[in-house]
This record gives sequence, C-alpha cells and structure tokens, in this order.
Amino acid sequence: MEREILKTVMRVGKKVLPFYLFTLLLLFGSCQQGNDGKCHIEGVVNGEQYEGKRIFIVPLYGPKTAEYVDSMEITNGKFHFTKDTMQMYKILLDYHYRMNIQPLLVVSEPGTIQVVIDSVSHAVGTPQNDSLERWKERTEIHNRELAKMRKFITNLMNSNDSVQAKYIAQRADSFHLVYKTFTRQMAKNLQGTVLGDFLEQMYPLTYKRKYPDGRTVLINADTNEEIEEVKSE
Repeated sequence: MEREILKTVMRVGKKVLPFYLFTLLLLFGSCQQGNDGKCHIEGVVNGEQYEGKRIFIVPLYGPKTAEYVDSMEITNGKFHFTKDTMQMYKILLDYHYRMNIQPLLVVSEPGTIQVVIDSVSHAVGTPQNDSLERWKERTEIHNRELAKMRKFITNLMNSNDSVQAKYIAQRADSFHLVYKTFTRQMAKNLQGTVLGDFLEQMYPLTYKRKYPDGRTVLINADTNEEIEEVKSE
C-alpha cells in the first residue's frame, strides 16, 4: 500500500514540478522586467467590443504629435506599453469608442503598472500610481457628494428656500475645503515627484491678480482676498 502511494506521489510530482518551474520562470521574468529601469504598463480592457481597437498613451503635458504619442491594438482584451522617461500620461481609447470609458492618468515610473480600462479605470503597482489611485478614489467620492449638494441647493433655491440653501452652500464649501486640504497634503508628502508636481497645481495656496492700473497682487486662493506684503524696515 505504501509503495503504491509513493508511486502516485512521484507521478504527480513529475507533472506538477514543470508547472512550478514555469511559474517561477514567469515570476523571475516579471522581476527582471520590473528591474530594468523602465516603466512597463500591462493593461486589460473590459468589453469584447473593444477587441482590435486602438488604445493610446498620450503625454499629459507637451506636444501631442505622433512623435510623442504611442498606440497599439487591443489583443485578447490586453495591451502593453513600455516607457523609459518618468512623466504623467493619459491612457485612452480611440475617440470613436470612448463613450462610457474613463480615461486614465498614470505616472511612467520604473516598475510594472497593472491597468484596467473600464467605466471606472484603475492603475496600481508602483508607489506613485498607488498614491494616484488613492487620490482618484477620494476625488470621485468628493465630486459625487459635491454634485449632490449643489443639486440640493438648486432645488432649494427653486423652492425659494434661500436660508436653507445658504446653509447647505456653506457645508458644501467646508466639504470642498477638506478635499483641497487632503490634495495639498498629499502634494506636500510627494514633493519633488511627478505626481507631487501634478497635485500641487490642482489647488495652489495663492495666485496673482493684475489690476487695470498695472498693479499685480498676491491673492489667497481660498478666500480670494489680497495678501498684504510684509514690508521690511
């Protein structure tokens, strides 16, 4: 009986061992790919209707010419891009097929980024893209709730309930300020990175206003009030 069991284990082992070796080779290849200093974007597009369609990766800033834009056909629901410079890109389908599909921002930092393109798109796998995904999720919640508040305010105004409308508007402003603070803090934590620079531009603390008389003054971005310059004695 024991001999039969041993034979069975050996037969299974011969079949299973190549599978484990294959898996290890895949993992090793993946590690090697992620350690070559380049950004590897491995993507999936949900929806059979997109098979054979083109998907594009476009620089968020700078020229959008053929020299800087890359594209490929979606095959078996998948696509991939390799980038060797660190910057912000937008991934999006051919404009004929973008309806109900969310474009996706990614940072092309070294490593492997796992991307899903769908009605809500995602990208994870590297530090900046993981942080970008967290900010994106927070942004979607913020936009959804703020839209509800603004719709409620409009309904109140249409009902001539200006007192309640003003109260909800103040709550909406406070809600938005919390989100801006969150974004600014994340930008500060990521200072000096591509994502940090992107987030810093979202809600700067100040901006400049030019008056007809030629004066340029510094304005508080949250209060829209002029910031008085401190004169040195």
